[in-house]
Amino acid sequence: MEPPLPTTGTRDGGAVEGSGRPVQSVWRRLRRSLVRARSAQRRRDSQRTRAGRLATAAVLVVAGLLVVVSASNARGIDLRPGRNTDLVSLVQSESRRNTALAAQLTRLRSEVDTLAAAQGDAGSTDLSEELAERSALVGLTPVSGPSVTVTLTDAPSSVAGDGVDQDLLVVHQQDIQAVANELWRGGAEAMTIQGQRVIATTGIKCVGNTVVLHGIPYAPPYRISAIGDPAKLQAALAGSEFIRIYQQYVDAYRLGYEVTSSSRADFPGYQGSIDLQYATPLETPR
Repeated sequence: MEPPLPTTGTRDGGAVEGSGRPVQSVWRRLRRSLVRARSAQRRRDSQRTRAGRLATAAVLVVAGLLVVVSASNARGIDLRPGRNTDLVSLVQSESRRNTALAAQLTRLRSEVDTLAAAQGDAGSTDLSEELAERSALVGLTPVSGPSVTVTLTDAPSSVAGDGVDQDLLVVHQQDIQAVANELWRGGAEAMTIQGQRVIATTGIKCVGNTVVLHGIPYAPPYRISAIGDPAKLQAALAGSEFIRIYQQYVDAYRLGYEVTSSSRADFPGYQGSIDLQYATPLETPR
């Protein structure tokens, strides 16, 4: 038998009729309230989902527009700043550009010489001969002959140790300059450093751990070659006080120093501009 439904009393303690209808009515109202609350929550969830989808679509559209704009502005160029600020890559790129421009200048100069030589009158022939002679003196034309080569290299990394000055273990610009000067003193008729023709305006500069020649950086070993009488060239090196001091560092720190000779060497003509570049004083403000 089912248990009787509870009855409720009045505030003064009086009893009411023991019917379960009032309690059932309360439960029905509570259930309807829960159903309405659940339906409202579902509507809110549905609206929130649609809004989220719209927001995601908007973000994707904006991202696509950014990609398109970046690609349009780049025009095939890498816009990542890491490469643009990479000093090594920048130096290498500028070196290749400098080499290409020098080769272009040489071709243009050759075309000018060819056009000058093609003139048929006597006056232009005299000028062509003079131009060829002066080009050879400046170093613009290739030359061949017996040669002597001096090779300078840094000390091996195994020599470095505590208390050893690192500057003593590397070849400096003054070392290359001294060897070149001794070869000129020995009667060199033409010279190359790292395969580049040396002329009167050639400068040798140290930049970090490299040597820059005509705007192009080179790492060791450094090769200085000269065309001339091999016996006189080697005698000039052997009698140099600077070379004698340098060889002391060769013995102490194992710097590289080697002299070789060849019965024939082919040197290219100088490639590049021969215009003089010099500093000018600034105007003094009044």
